[in-house]
Parts: sequence; structure tokens; C-alpha cells
Amino acid sequence: MSRKIILKFISIFFVSIQTLNPVFSQQTKTLTLIEAIDLSLKNSKQLKAGSARIDQAVAAVIDAENNRLPGFTVSGSYLRLLSPNVNLKIKSNNNNGGTGGTTGSTPKVSQALYGIANASYPLYTGGRIRYGIESAKYLEEAAKLDVDNNKNAVVLNTMNAYTNLYKANAAIAVIKQNLESSRQRDTSFSHLEQNGLLARNDLLKTELQTSNIELNLLDAENNRSLATINMDLILGLPENTEIIIDPNSFKTVSTTTAMLDYEQLALQNRKDMQAVAYRKKAAETGIKSARSLAYPNIVLTGGYVAADVPNLVTITNAINAGIGVQYNLSSLWKKNSQLMLAKARVAEFEANQEELYDAVRLEISEGYQNYHITLKKTEVYQKTLTQSEENYRITKNKYDNSLVTINDLLDADVALLQARLNVAAAQADAILAYNKLLQTTGTLSSTYNK
Repeated sequence: MSRKIILKFISIFFVSIQTLNPVFSQQTKTLTLIEAIDLSLKNSKQLKAGSARIDQAVAAVIDAENNRLPGFTVSGSYLRLLSPNVNLKIKSNNNNGGTGGTTGSTPKVSQALYGIANASYPLYTGGRIRYGIESAKYLEEAAKLDVDNNKNAVVLNTMNAYTNLYKANAAIAVIKQNLESSRQRDTSFSHLEQNGLLARNDLLKTELQTSNIELNLLDAENNRSLATINMDLILGLPENTEIIIDPNSFKTVSTTTAMLDYEQLALQNRKDMQAVAYRKKAAETGIKSARSLAYPNIVLTGGYVAADVPNLVTITNAINAGIGVQYNLSSLWKKNSQLMLAKARVAEFEANQEELYDAVRLEISEGYQNYHITLKKTEVYQKTLTQSEENYRITKNKYDNSLVTINDLLDADVALLQARLNVAAAQADAILAYNKLLQTTGTLSSTYNK
């Protein structure tokens, strides 16, 4: 076998490998909108972070509840002493029965060993423990509601990405169809130009429009690639996964619900509004807890002590029990800054509630108006498509009869292409606008995640 044949074989082999590589590396996955939403909820990093915050809030509740349980500590030490000076001031009886001076000999102490066990149980703390548990539980509920609110955002983000991918595919299909027609027209006009029936300049105009359509196709394919990568990241799929959209996921939704009804839905279902309400309750509980600082603490205590100092003392069975009282007298003349801080927090959450309510009303109003405008635009786009098709047909007939110029024909073709693109995207935009409206009421995730 000659060297030229071998090199040719190697070249064909590598070309074949490069051609087949995308086939083996790229995955294809068909997804309905519901399946995409389920995947995004399962793999959302935002929801995983929210779940971790719930775990933190649960731990805070457990920590607060632990404060009302008995405390028990055990400690012990072994000490090695280096020739200490020990002088015991202990009076002892002399041989005559009288009281004499101090003991005559000093013990040699070189080590010491002791152990202490203490137990305590809070009898009364002015309500601080109870209020701490109550506040922690309110914050736990707020953290759970934050995650539920984030679910609505994740669902809407998924729908937005799914819609963009659908629109990108629809745009490619329409542009390819238009490009095929334009190329056929170029072929037909080229024959006419070769036979002297068409000016060279007119042929160049049609070929230029074909080139513009090819550029539009490149932009559309680039948009689809970016939309696919975005969708893969949202769903937690490999970036080379090609997603096939289900067109049946986009069905026009018609609703006659009044805007006030959507506002009522928002008041009942908006998780962020409920979360702010729980945080306000936690702040109000903080006021009660701050006021309890003016009351004393009463604790039941008990303990056991054992010690052994060789040549000096041994202590066993030293059991103690009692009641301890602690009261901060300085609270009588110092201002309660904790109470002032708690009241300021309550005032802040009240303002946040009012601000959020106004923002929700504005979101609902914008979403409601946008949805109905989108429905009207869909009707107009459909009507425009019918008009554009008829306009192109009439212009084409006039051009064939030399009644209009090539510019008029190309303008009619561009108008038809734009009308088809608008119609292809209009239905998906209407569905997305409706779901954005649902998101403002806090019911989007419950509608699709059942």
C-alpha cells in the first residue's frame, strides 16, 4: 500500500471520528413543562440553601428548648504540688484537756485530687425561656415560608427558560422555512437572469436577502444554544444535553377572574407576606422577653464534692442542695436597651409589611395588565399573519406581471417572515404572562407541583 493511500485513509478516519464524536457525546432528553419543573425543584441550589437555613432554624428551636431542661456538669482534677508551705490554723486539745496552740507538725502535701458534680434546674426566669422558644419557632416557620416562596421563583424561572427554548426552536423552524423559499427564488431568478429576463441588480438584491436570512438563522441557532445551556444548568443536567420541547405544554389559558380576586389570592397565599408576619411575631415576643429582664431568676441547685489531699484531708459525701436567686438591681435605674431594640424591630417589620403589601398590589396590577395585553397582541399577531400572507401573494402576482419592483416583493417577504416569528412566540408569551400573574399571587408552585 502506497504512502499516499495510507495518509488518505488516516485523514478519512480522523474526519469520521470528529463527525461521530458529537453524536456519542451529546445527549438528548424530551421534557414536558411539568417534568422540567420537577427537575428544577429537585436540583435547585437556591432551594438547597433554603433547606439548610431551615435546618439552622430547627437547631435554634432545639437550643431554646434545651434551656428549660436541667443542667448537669461534672468536673475533676488531679494536681501535683511541689513542696507547698502548709500552715494549718487549727486548734487542738493538749494532754491536760485544755486548749493549746496550733498543731505541732506540718503535713507534707505533694498531690491533690478532687471531683465536683453540679446540677441546676430553672424554676423561674420571668418567662425568658418560654419567650425564647416561642420566638425561635416563629423564625423556623418564617424560614420554611421563605423556601416555599423561593419555589415560586424557581418554577417561574424554569418556565421562562423553557419558553425561551421553545421560542428559539420556533424561530429556527420559521427562518429555515423562509430560507428555503428564498433559495428557491434565487434559483428561479438566476435562470431568468441567465436568459436575459431579469436585471443582474435584481438578482443580487434577492441573493442579498437570502444572505441576511442566513445570518438571522445563525443568530437564532446561537440563541438556542444559549437557551439550552441555561436550561441544562437550571435542571441540573450536563451542559451538552439537548432538550426537546413538548409543544403541547403551551396551551392558551383564558381567564375572566377580576384583579381584586387575584389580590385576595395573594393575601391568602403569598409566602413572603406570611414570613414577614411570623418575623413580626418573633419581634413582638422579643418585647416580652426584654421586659422579663426586670424579674429575678430562681434556680434549684444541687451538687456533690469529693476531695483527697494525702496527709492532709479527705472529703466524701459532701452533698449540697438549695435555691439560688439572682436579681440585677441595676435594672432599676438603667434603661432597658433590649426593650427599646425589640420595639424598634417590631416597628421595622410593620413598615416592611405595609411596603410589601403595596409592592404585591403593584405586581398583581402589572401582571394582570400584561397578561391581557399579551392576549390582545396574540390576536393582532394572528391577524397580521393573515394580512402578511395575503399581501405577499398579491405582491408576488403583481411582480410576476411587472406591476411592482423587486424591492416591493422583498419587503413583503420580510413582513411575512416577521409576522410568522411573532405568531410563533405569541402563544408562549401569553402562557408565560399568565404564570407570572400566578407567581404574584403565590399559587404558581402549587399549580404545577402537585
